Amino acid sequence: MSGGVDSTACALLLLQHHDVHGFFMRLAGPDLDKQEQRARAVANQLGVDLQVIDLSHEFSTTILHYFTTTYQQGLTPNPCMICNHTIKFGIFMDAILASGMDAMATGHYARIEKDGDTYQLYKGSDKTKDQSYFLARLDHYQLSRSLFPLGEHQKEEAYQLVEEHGFTDFRGQESQDICFLGSTPVGQFLSERIPQAEQAGRIVTREGQDLGVHQGLFHYTIGQRRGLGIADISPWYVTALDPETNSVIIGKEEDLYRDRLLIHQPHWLQTPDEGQTYQVKIRYRHQGADASIKRIDDRLWEIHFETPQRAVTPGQFAVIYDNDKVLGCGEIE
Repeated sequence: MSGGVDSTACALLLLQHHDVHGFFMRLAGPDLDKQEQRARAVANQLGVDLQVIDLSHEFSTTILHYFTTTYQQGLTPNPCMICNHTIKFGIFMDAILASGMDAMATGHYARIEKDGDTYQLYKGSDKTKDQSYFLARLDHYQLSRSLFPLGEHQKEEAYQLVEEHGFTDFRGQESQDICFLGSTPVGQFLSERIPQAEQAGRIVTREGQDLGVHQGLFHYTIGQRRGLGIADISPWYVTALDPETNSVIIGKEEDLYRDRLLIHQPHWLQTPDEGQTYQVKIRYRHQGADASIKRIDDRLWEIHFETPQRAVTPGQFAVIYDNDKVLGCGEIE
C-alpha cells in the first residue's frame, strides 16, 4: 500500500474475497514520512492492518548505486525495471510471504495467466496505463505469488471505485516517474552523489567536428535536443555518449534512426522463435514495433526492426511481446 489510488483500489477489490493485510515499502527519497502517513490513513479507513517494511538500506545499495553508476558509464538507466525484480518483487515480497501471506497484490496494470506449470505476464486491459513493460524482468515464481487485481480494469474504474468508498482526493495525484527523485532534477541528484561526474568535455559530430562543450555526460540522453547550445539551420540531437573520450556525439534527425540493436543477458519468460515477428518496445512510452529476434551467443541477442526506430538508447530495456504476452527483455547494448 502506497497511499495512492491504484493500491487503494487494489485493496478494495481484494477485500471482497480475501483476508487483506497492508504493507508499506519504505525506500529512500523525499516525503517518506508523508507517504507513510497517507498509507496509514488509507489503511485505517479501509480497516486494514498496515506493516511498514524498511528497505531504505537495500534500496540505496542496489537501486541508487545502479542509477548513479549506469550514468557514469554513459548509459541511461531504468531504475523501475531493476527495482521491481530485486526489491519490490524480491526482498519486499519475501518479507510479505515470510509474514504468513499467501500472495502479494499490487496496483499494477498488467495481467498474469497460468499456462501449464508456468505463469505468464500479459499487458493490462487499459492499454494507456499498461505497466507490463516495467514487470518484464519478473520470473515465473514471482508471478506465481503475485496478484494484479487492476489488470482487467481501466484507470477510470479505479478512480470511481475509491470515490464510491469515500476517497475523493486522489485525482491529480499521480506518482513520480522516478520515485526517489521527487522534484529534484536528475542532474542535481547525480552531481550531489558523484561530483566528479561534472567533468567538462567536447560536443562533436559523428564526423569528429568539434562544436561545443558539455558539463557532464549525465546531463544528456539519446535523442535530446535542448541544452546543446548549438545554433544551426536544422536542429542537432544527441546520437551517442562516449564515456571513454567523455564526448557527447551529435547528429541530425535522420541520424537518430536504427533498424537493429543488441540486448545482453536477456531474461525470458518464454524463449522467442528466431525468424518470427514480434513486437518490441524500446522504452516505456514507445508504441512498440515489429521486429525479428536472433540469438548471437549465450550473452547477446539481436533485434532487427522492420522499420528503423528513433533514439535507441543503451541502458534502457527492450521488451519483447507476442501480441499481449510478454516473452522477456534485455538491456540495450
